[in-house]
Amino acid sequence: MTSSSSKFVRACVFCGSAPGNRPEFLAAARAMGDELVARGVGLVYGGGSVGLMGAVSASVFQGGGTVLGVIPVALQPVEVSGESIGEVLVVADMHERKATMARESDAFIALPGGFGTLEELLEVITWQQLGYHSKPVGLLNVGGFFDLLLAFVDSAVESGFIKPEARRILITGDTPAQLLDALEAYAAPEGSIVAVMNSKAAPK
Repeated sequence: MTSSSSKFVRACVFCGSAPGNRPEFLAAARAMGDELVARGVGLVYGGGSVGLMGAVSASVFQGGGTVLGVIPVALQPVEVSGESIGEVLVVADMHERKATMARESDAFIALPGGFGTLEELLEVITWQQLGYHSKPVGLLNVGGFFDLLLAFVDSAVESGFIKPEARRILITGDTPAQLLDALEAYAAPEGSIVAVMNSKAAPK
């Protein structure tokens, strides 16, 4: 897919502030940055230059792409987050950070990370389930990193806690290109709250 055909202006990437202990994690973050640049899609992320967050932002910035880092004032010190990359927006707290990242993005992507990455990913899925947005949400399953999470989600569907149409909100891909292609093609699942709301808003 070429940059001229991309429907995204900017994509938000959630990922770890640590590099992880497998080289493929950093490689995947850099590859995601390269793919965003190739498609002309800017990056929105949590700010700073450490871990996978630093790798993906540096890749986009060095490739000539636009980078917007959104960071709470408490995490702004260099010893916490590293040197800033690209444009930096300092906000009051974590709640404002997440709201700003969501507002500035056309799609959401999760790379490997810890509690913060999972919390951000699950929140934007929940927001879509409740009809607050229809932006695509995906995760890059680097080396099967998210296999156990996906198994849990499928188990929750089988146990009756997640509706099958809501399960389809979460898109997965094994490579950046595969994932971004799927995100570009995404439409809210039939029967989901956001799909119903969009249909009611459509002209008769």
